[in-house]
Amino acid sequence: MKLFITGHRGMVGAALLREAEALRSGDELVLRTRKELDLTDQRAVFDFLASEEPDQVIVAAAKVGGIHANDTYPAEFLYENLAIAANLVHGSYLAGVKRLLFLGSSCIYPKAAPQPMPESCLLSSPLEPTNEAYAVAKIAGLKLCQHYRAQYGVMFHSAMPTNLYGPGDNYHSENSHVIPALLRRFHEAKEGGDEEVVIWGSGTPKREFLHVNDLAKACFHLLESEDPCDWINVGSGREVSILELATAIARTVGYAGQIKTDPSKPDGTPRKLMDASQLRASGWQPTISLEEGLRETYQCFLLELEEGSVRAK
Repeated sequence: MKLFITGHRGMVGAALLREAEALRSGDELVLRTRKELDLTDQRAVFDFLASEEPDQVIVAAAKVGGIHANDTYPAEFLYENLAIAANLVHGSYLAGVKRLLFLGSSCIYPKAAPQPMPESCLLSSPLEPTNEAYAVAKIAGLKLCQHYRAQYGVMFHSAMPTNLYGPGDNYHSENSHVIPALLRRFHEAKEGGDEEVVIWGSGTPKREFLHVNDLAKACFHLLESEDPCDWINVGSGREVSILELATAIARTVGYAGQIKTDPSKPDGTPRKLMDASQLRASGWQPTISLEEGLRETYQCFLLELEEGSVRAK
């Protein structure tokens, strides 16, 4: 089997690569960095796929970020993610790829979606405005897979993970997701002896988190499924408030100061809990608790700091 994993240097792609090396040691892994292959360049992607002829493709490459990044750079989030999805889906079809798994996000679901969010609530009401651009691009990718499968008979399908974290995350001071952002801030506050840390928003919104290694296992589980859903949720089933998360991260880091909220900053969607019952019914279960995952992720962050390899772009 020849497997092309896009975005293998990112947090998700790296986890998929680790899982592929552990589970499918006989496979030929096809990997390209962003400098080697620009996934937003249609001709480059089509030529690459036609030349390599992979049997399977996992679309893990994406332009990602937290609330601030999504709200500040919506044009880039929409264009780049649309281009990546369109180029890889159509290029894979032209190249005769037998199977493609597209990775989306829980933000594809409406702001007022029922909780937990089932796959069926897609497009049932408006999206959360702060990440609408990214969500629209991911919905387009999901729908490309669905309609190419229906029209051409190709096995292209999608997985919609909840909020992810783990080794190799992006710790940019403004553009990162909530867990790496708070890990870095609490670490720096501890090192600097700060008496307090202020977190964005009211602290009341609830979020669900999944360790990236659990997602990788789910992806390979789906690739072995004979007749997967067009898209399926991947979640831990556990949600915590942002203030509870901040408290847990402070405890993990060893920060003993005060935690304060800033309600003047946007909260985003009040709740985002995935209904992953379809995936669980097929035999997959998450194995890494939030507490265990935070400890491991912080230790990886400290090691990356020591090596000077922390991602902060």
